[in-house]
Amino acid sequence: MTASTSTSVPARDAIASAVVGRDRELNLMLAAVAAGRDILLEGPPGTSKSTMLRAITEHWGVPFVLVEGNAELTPARLVGHHNPARVLQEDYSAENFVPGPLVEAMQAGGFLYIEELNRAPEDTLNTLLGAMAERAVTVPRVGTIKAESTFRVLASMNPFDNIGTARISDSVYDRWNRLAVGYQNAAEEADIVEVRTGSDDRTLVDDAVALTRATRVHPELRRGSSVRGAIDLVAIATELAKLDAHQDREHVVLDSALLSLSARIGMDEASESTPEQVITEIWENHFFSSAGGQRRDRTA
Repeated sequence: MTASTSTSVPARDAIASAVVGRDRELNLMLAAVAAGRDILLEGPPGTSKSTMLRAITEHWGVPFVLVEGNAELTPARLVGHHNPARVLQEDYSAENFVPGPLVEAMQAGGFLYIEELNRAPEDTLNTLLGAMAERAVTVPRVGTIKAESTFRVLASMNPFDNIGTARISDSVYDRWNRLAVGYQNAAEEADIVEVRTGSDDRTLVDDAVALTRATRVHPELRRGSSVRGAIDLVAIATELAKLDAHQDREHVVLDSALLSLSARIGMDEASESTPEQVITEIWENHFFSSAGGQRRDRTA
């Protein structure tokens, strides 16, 4: 494979055209992967982490191999296994070895991307770290498999979610270049929503983004919604308005917000409110508080 890993300005601009904002993060990511390094992306969901990586691999012309980190991601699932039926007939051989995502990415010179790295078992991470250090893995009865030059190991983790996760050891962190990725600003999130929904109603888009961003700072929530909540809110509100032409705009937004945001927020353990109550409060503050006073005349 002869994929180029250069990061000239034209190449960078071509990749950036597929991403909304993220100039600094994209530059850092391009610099790291062009230098042959692996990256751990740390931040909440819905912050364009995989979008940036897909844009790079598409421009380089290399595979993007996605793996979900969870308790079932064993070393055998990650590296590969021998086909049981063929083993019974032929005994173990290199020919009946079925590559897992790690070997697949190594042989194709692709990017292995592990979502939610901190949900994977420790012994699986140890297998992964060996491949990162040596750019090769040794498979029993197959031999040593070496990676192509464009092979990279990328991973993500959400530092704000501790349910079903494990602490990442210092030895694991020592193998990665860590990039913290936060939420984008309101204007960039609105641009993302417009692109993803195709909506030309900027007022609706701005309302959806404002409500979604408000969930991230509400005192009764330990987790707010990603921009995916705003994307779904706009899509649902657009269709809901067609179904019920008599419902006012503000209540179309409220019903859509309740549907699109309630599963994406996490209540604080000390709160006695429900997700619906918090979303309704955010909606009321947005449309009817003094900050939104320009709307009060319409709905009075």
